[in-house]
Amino acid sequence: MIRVPVRLAGASYDVTIGAGVLANAREALPLLPGAERAFVVAAQSVAERYLEPLEASLDLPTVHLTIPEGEGAKTLRTAEVLYEHLATQGAHREDPILALGGGATGDAAGFVAATYMRGMALVQLPTTLTAQVDASVGGKVGVNLPLGKNLVGAFHQPVAVIADVGTLVSLPDEGFRSGLGEVAKYGLAVDPDILDLLERSHGAVTTRDPDALAELVAACVRAKASVVAADERDTGARAVLNYGHTLAHALERLDRYGGIGHGEAVAVGMAFAARLAAALGIASPDLVARHLRVLAALGLPQTPPALDPDEVLEAMRLDKKYRRGYRFVLLEEVGRPRVVEVPPGAIRDALAETLGGAA
Repeated sequence: MIRVPVRLAGASYDVTIGAGVLANAREALPLLPGAERAFVVAAQSVAERYLEPLEASLDLPTVHLTIPEGEGAKTLRTAEVLYEHLATQGAHREDPILALGGGATGDAAGFVAATYMRGMALVQLPTTLTAQVDASVGGKVGVNLPLGKNLVGAFHQPVAVIADVGTLVSLPDEGFRSGLGEVAKYGLAVDPDILDLLERSHGAVTTRDPDALAELVAACVRAKASVVAADERDTGARAVLNYGHTLAHALERLDRYGGIGHGEAVAVGMAFAARLAAALGIASPDLVARHLRVLAALGLPQTPPALDPDEVLEAMRLDKKYRRGYRFVLLEEVGRPRVVEVPPGAIRDALAETLGGAA
């Protein structure tokens, strides 16, 4: 078991990481004074696998609230249904919401926890690699609109995060690769030591050895915790965590959140950002080659499907970094990010190069 502290001005908590920690959740939870029941938000398939051992580990009786699978959970309609269930069940502010599942479940359940009765305690119980290394930590919660991803949301830090790497063993290969996209983001943009860890433990990671996964998840959580501590509410430094996401979110929107996985979209977005940095003279061509080697080794894509550049540019206008112009997180070299305003012509050229797959 590994504990990683997330130390913030008003909302510090621990991330507990290891195999089997879900069945010992009670030991990782803080005191919840006044709580009478725990409301577990989970898709049915996740509940069938993990709800029983979770319930057995808690002191509180539980109520299971079912939501759709994947990105389909992140809608205002889902939030409305959850509000109605909480009201019908007589939930009160001292009762915790436990988000059991992937990043979409954590985002939707966290948004409800942030807004129902103006705030309930939130416990994140991530069961996917993407959620364990990224989505469950940092307090960003929200839902999508048809026009864009995460356009409705809040900051609501959890009181605890419990990341059971044993849940990663049963993930479909596609979902596991998607999580590796977020891992690569941390290694490329925040902490190059994570890339070294991936190289040293590549075989153990890809065969999903629990000890290797726990070490990898902990390294990513430490990297994110350091960034979040410096910029809890995303006013500046935290933008580096959006590396690769400007194009990624545009791809997901254009795909109507129904096809390309988030991690795969981030991988494509990072390859694109590296080409853009090289084209603008911010980085050397070696940066592009390093990206392509890392992504290929992890089985991640580097090129998007055929796209209309005008549609991509329009989708990017809804990116949170947009300020009367397109702004990207770009790398000067691995581990040295900065936010750059980029003209539309340069974006078009980099899109053309990315689609061509040239290094």
